[in-house]
Amino acid sequence: MIVKMKKLNLVGMAYEKDAILNALQKTGAVEVKLHREEEHTLPLPPADGELSAYHASLEDALERLTQAAESYAKEHKGAAHPEKDGFEVSYEQFMAAGSDRAEMDGLVQKVNALTDEKAEKRAQLAKCERTLKSASVYKSVEEPLNGYAGTSHTRVKLGTLPSNAWENVKAALPSLAEGKTLAQEDDESLVLLVFHKSAEEDVEALLSGTGFTPCPFAGGETGKEVYTRLKEEQKALKAELDALDKEMAELGGNVRALKIYCDFVGYEAEKAALNEKLRGTERTFLLEAFVPEDAEELVRSELSSAGAVYVEFSEPAEDEELPTLCRNNAVVTDFESLTNTYSVPNAREMDPNTIMSVFYSVFMGFIMADIGYGLLMMLGGGWLKYKNRGRKGGIGALAGVFAIGGIFAVIWGFLFNSLFGITLPYDPVLPNAQSDMWTFVGIKLPAVLVIAMLLGIVQLLAGYICKAVQCWRRGEVWDGILDGVVWAVFSLGAGLAIAGLVEEWEISILATVGGITAGVTLVIAMIAAGRREKFLGKLSKGFGTLYGIINYMSDILSYARLYGLMLSGAVIAQIVSEYAVGFFQSGGVLIVMGVLLMLVGHVFNLAIGLLGAYIHDARLQYVEFYGRFFEGEGELFVPLGSKHEHIFIKPLAAEETKAGVPVPSKA
Repeated sequence: MIVKMKKLNLVGMAYEKDAILNALQKTGAVEVKLHREEEHTLPLPPADGELSAYHASLEDALERLTQAAESYAKEHKGAAHPEKDGFEVSYEQFMAAGSDRAEMDGLVQKVNALTDEKAEKRAQLAKCERTLKSASVYKSVEEPLNGYAGTSHTRVKLGTLPSNAWENVKAALPSLAEGKTLAQEDDESLVLLVFHKSAEEDVEALLSGTGFTPCPFAGGETGKEVYTRLKEEQKALKAELDALDKEMAELGGNVRALKIYCDFVGYEAEKAALNEKLRGTERTFLLEAFVPEDAEELVRSELSSAGAVYVEFSEPAEDEELPTLCRNNAVVTDFESLTNTYSVPNAREMDPNTIMSVFYSVFMGFIMADIGYGLLMMLGGGWLKYKNRGRKGGIGALAGVFAIGGIFAVIWGFLFNSLFGITLPYDPVLPNAQSDMWTFVGIKLPAVLVIAMLLGIVQLLAGYICKAVQCWRRGEVWDGILDGVVWAVFSLGAGLAIAGLVEEWEISILATVGGITAGVTLVIAMIAAGRREKFLGKLSKGFGTLYGIINYMSDILSYARLYGLMLSGAVIAQIVSEYAVGFFQSGGVLIVMGVLLMLVGHVFNLAIGLLGAYIHDARLQYVEFYGRFFEGEGELFVPLGSKHEHIFIKPLAAEETKAGVPVPSKA
């Protein structure tokens, strides 16, 4: 259900502001709103942004420390991995993090210094390795490299050339020039050229454009000594980098504390930014907020301890936009993220998640419709849900959705008699999706297609009932009857008519009853459509309603996707299992191939099936179902201090629940 909100008006002394905001944050049940203009008050001065910049610098250092520690742990067995996000801390631990500033600043300073030093060493290592690569071809030269020098009448060139260019250069050397290869490595040749000074221009012209690189090394070292020295330098730099990595990894033990501190500073920055929503006088500040109705006493109690001067709870104005807080059982809560992906319900409409979760699960089970796949969904989804227990939304919620869908997949799989595409030794309750046909007004249709469309009519009927309930909750009795109940009865009539027209069922009386019901309610809907219009408007609205039946029929046909997705998955599952069984019967090494085929084939089919089920099932909820009544465009209730990047704080509201006080959890 969607929780009813109360409006909080608060006046406090300016010097008590921090304590009061902390008290509100402690409850986990207060969302501060923009304060209306008030006579004799002014907006509070905006925050200077220092806290936000400080928080960003902490997050940057935390990211570098976490990455370094994680990388070191992967490369070194036995090294500890840093704490993952999402761990729980108590409120007291969170608030105590404020006293850790000196320690955390020192840690960040070390991280930054180590990061800078590592960057410098990496640059030195990269330069060393580039030089080492150049020196590799010189390692066979055992004479000092500065010995390759010319005289007053001769010139000497020592350097490298691409091997495929050297033969051409050698053949084209002038008569007063000689050259030879000293060494060769990969596609590079170390060459020595000696020529008379009069041939210098010719040699330079010949070497131009050939890729010739003069020897970059000077001094009295031999080529071998240069290479050995560079190898030692490379080894030393790598050792220094390893030492720095180890030192950084040892700091990784502080990741947990730094994450808590980062989120604490983030909360302090959030409090500072609240000035844009508050107003005040010289000595006081004024705050307006939304509070779930059943958390009023909890908030009032905390504020009285914090020293608030004036506290008032009142009903929000009719035209005031309220945040949305849904509170459902653990199963339905997992489905809230599906609705929120489309649009958050607004705070003044009915919560659609309970009834949507039923249809979503039934349809997902229908699409998968296999006992084996359903069991895998239950086990896999249940395991992931358990791993992410205590966290709302994210992968845990999606896993919960798949686990519930798995229950219905098992039920549908039993009704269709399918276990990984294999038929079990009992008669199925429902027709075969691939072969069984029903006659509908003289036309042969797949039997399961008819079932899928009847499921769609049931959901459309439920959507119109939700429309009626929504209107009645607002006191719009006739709108609920004419826009909701009438169309729900029309849907019932349409469903009965379709069932009666299936010749194999032999209940043709339903076609008559359903046709009359649908016809009468359609006439009523046409008359009621223009009830707020003048004469011509009444006619146009009425005919528009009649034309809208085409859209209604297309909506029913949309549910054919349930049959299509189910059929494709069933066919693939059957083919995989039939081939695998054939391998098993052949014996020998083919048994191994059969096992691999079963594993790979069914895992692939399950993954593709779940992807299609997730998307197309959601599409049916968003368009066909929600299109009947859902309004949306709400904003989620976000309590002060609840937006943490790394940690989870169990709000005081959750603790109060244990004592029997009904209070909301975080949205």
